[in-house]
Amino acid sequence: MRVAVLGAGAIGAYVGAALHRAGVEVHLIARGPHLRELQTNGVRVLSPRGDFSARPNATDDPVEVGPVDYVFLGLKANSYAAAGPMIKPLLHETTGIIAAQNGIPWWYFHCLPGPYQNYRIQSVDPGGSVTEALPLERAIGCVVYAATEIESPGVIRHLEGTRFSIGEPDGTISPRCVQFSEAMIAGGLKCPVEADLRHDIWVKLMGNIAFNPISALARATMVGIARHGGTRELVMTMMRETLDVAQRVGCTPNISIEKRLAGAERTGEHKTSTLQDLEKGKPLELDVLLAAVVELADLTGAEIPTLRAIHAVADLLNEGITAQPPVATRAV
Repeated sequence: MRVAVLGAGAIGAYVGAALHRAGVEVHLIARGPHLRELQTNGVRVLSPRGDFSARPNATDDPVEVGPVDYVFLGLKANSYAAAGPMIKPLLHETTGIIAAQNGIPWWYFHCLPGPYQNYRIQSVDPGGSVTEALPLERAIGCVVYAATEIESPGVIRHLEGTRFSIGEPDGTISPRCVQFSEAMIAGGLKCPVEADLRHDIWVKLMGNIAFNPISALARATMVGIARHGGTRELVMTMMRETLDVAQRVGCTPNISIEKRLAGAERTGEHKTSTLQDLEKGKPLELDVLLAAVVELADLTGAEIPTLRAIHAVADLLNEGITAQPPVATRAV
């Protein structure tokens, strides 16, 4: 089995190291000082489950890698549309693309029976740009329940969780999913193949849709948000609105708001990926988390005033990050 990890950052390098440990031929695609360290010394994983090292191949040029059996995407979803040229050299006739992303994926309504079958969510797949880069028939969904961070170039700190749930958009337990799952398990990770991965998507989104933007707006950790009376109530309201949208598109997550909130609180002084991006001056991953749910609310008639308000403020914050600095400023 040949696997390319495109975007071998905190999650991608962790998965790549685990697969390499299982005997898979792994190619990490990265850049900058992180790439140079991967090429020189490989990946070092620091984990409460035991530290380990791996020496998979590493490059910044997918052409050097060539066609593989699976492309594991460690990129943020807001980079997918531009990833086509990087992905194309990695594809053969049956290559699967495993998208480890937060939020609502571009393939969500692909092969989903019901009134919205094959509906394109414009906020995550504007004009079909993501589908063009990542063809729907190649898509394998992935919901990540692991927390990692790059401690230094080439060094991945694994904080908690080893579960990477995967699944086909059509709900089948396909041979390609089973094969990838077995390799992940052999590398020491959990990788269940789910017939209804959309359920997992909404369960995780219940937390992401609230904690991620609030963490950026308040510069707060997960436990800080959960233990502050005002933000705790805000999170619960956002979760209730999210569940309403989920139910209107045919999914009923079997987890209570209280349990989901408690699970987030147990992560402790953890900075969400959105807060980490803010601190690094990177664009915030809001389209798949908030904009997509607002679009689905418009589609289904759901009332989500709190989600709309948080989305508006977070989007304004994001505009400040992505905008070019003004040529001159005027005193006020």
